[in-house]
Amino acid sequence: MTESLRWALDRAALIAPERTAVIDGDITYDYAELARRVGGLGGGLQSLGIGKGDVVGVLALNGHRHLDYWLGVPAIGAVLNDLNFRLSEDELAFIIDDCGTAALAVDDMHAGIGGRLRERCPTLTTLVHLGDGPAPAGFASHDELLGHTAATAVPLGAEDIGGVFYTGGTTGRPKGVLLSHRNLVANAKHALLAIRHTPEERYLHAGPMFHLADGSQTYAVTWIAGTHVFVPAFDADLVGRVIERERVTLLLIVPSMINMFVNHPGTAERDLSSLRLLLYGASPMPDQLQEAAMKLLPCDFSQLYGMTEAAPLLTQCSPEDHRRGATGEQPYAGRLRSAGAPVIGVQVEVHREDGTRAAQSEVGEIWARGPNIMTGYLNRPDETAAVLDDEGWYHSGDAAWADENGYIYIVDRLKDMIISGGENVYSAEVENVLYTHPDVLEAAVIGVPDDAWGERVHAVVVARPGAEPDVEDLIAHCRAKLGGFKVPRSVDFRDDALPKSGAGKILKRELRQPYWAGHDRGVN
Repeated sequence: MTESLRWALDRAALIAPERTAVIDGDITYDYAELARRVGGLGGGLQSLGIGKGDVVGVLALNGHRHLDYWLGVPAIGAVLNDLNFRLSEDELAFIIDDCGTAALAVDDMHAGIGGRLRERCPTLTTLVHLGDGPAPAGFASHDELLGHTAATAVPLGAEDIGGVFYTGGTTGRPKGVLLSHRNLVANAKHALLAIRHTPEERYLHAGPMFHLADGSQTYAVTWIAGTHVFVPAFDADLVGRVIERERVTLLLIVPSMINMFVNHPGTAERDLSSLRLLLYGASPMPDQLQEAAMKLLPCDFSQLYGMTEAAPLLTQCSPEDHRRGATGEQPYAGRLRSAGAPVIGVQVEVHREDGTRAAQSEVGEIWARGPNIMTGYLNRPDETAAVLDDEGWYHSGDAAWADENGYIYIVDRLKDMIISGGENVYSAEVENVLYTHPDVLEAAVIGVPDDAWGERVHAVVVARPGAEPDVEDLIAHCRAKLGGFKVPRSVDFRDDALPKSGAGKILKRELRQPYWAGHDRGVN
């Protein structure tokens, strides 16, 4: 059978054309209109010369126009590249050049950087304006593209690429994760089974739409003809008001957002009774925050774990685990510290370095296999071969152990990745920037515990002889070259060389140990 991302909207428009598809402020329309918009966008993109295999980027806040691209770009066989607007211009230019993005849709906030990117990126020839009002000179108008006749049907194969999503690289270069229609369709099915969506679902796009976690819900909610509700970006007060006004049933945010939401003074005063389930990911919640959130919010909770390479869902700590765990019932209480058990449709195991399966409670590397696992990294055959083996297993780089029921307990990250506020930060990328500062002799970047962000980016620096670098100067140096979430929030200076292995590799575990003393795991 040939899986296609067109299935989701085709089904919704067929079975429930008059059901509300979109609520974005004062804008509301049904599935018949959403299907018309998406068909028109496809025809409009084709009129601009976009065809099968061409990459279409989006650089925008959340909104109903943004949704058109998640549904419309893969439908014509083009490849979606939803860009993280928190990245620097240099980082965005690298990604556009790397995957050959041909067209870029930008909202009003990002129109300026869109113009600059077109000037510096040879493949980027077309800009589309997503904002209200007339399009700037040299931009196509998104709303005018919607007026085209529906796109010409394009044959789609299950292995055709539906999206390229960039994740940080341990070498400092972002990698384009190639996800096929098969990968994304399978993941949507897994999400439907795990989250148990119904047609009455009202899902709030509160986390950024460029995150694949939100994209996973985009396809699943569309497939069952649920309602998409939008806020431009996470704001604790706005999220609470929209949940109350629009009777939102489902929310997916990261623990740092939950912390802001729970501690906002208006949250306790709102009628949030419509909310049936709060999904969270990127990291487990600290115990105190989890207890406060479950006491305040009148809904079930569920933790999801995955990564871009898995499209992204792998495991779930279920609502039942949370409900029964909150009462102290065993084994459920202990499971609240886990990332959950494998979702239906995916194999997730802990393996030793020799590839054999680790014993119960033995720490090893998380391996995953299933129809959702990526086809590979764009233009990175060696890096693809390093993580995808001949039997279809993806080697995640996350260190963990499993209990007798297959629940996964993450203890560290083999790839030195930091997750701060739900954003992936790869230490090598930040270190490469620090090393360009003239006063820096050695640098190591690690994640240290942070109550607000889960982990914060922390740099340990050895200065060149005679130099006296200033903390604020180093931070400003990084801010000029990196997205804001990657910039170190704190810096320590050492007089002695950084600890190293016999092979000369910096021993980050030794650097991390003092900060994580007293914690039962090396991530937060």
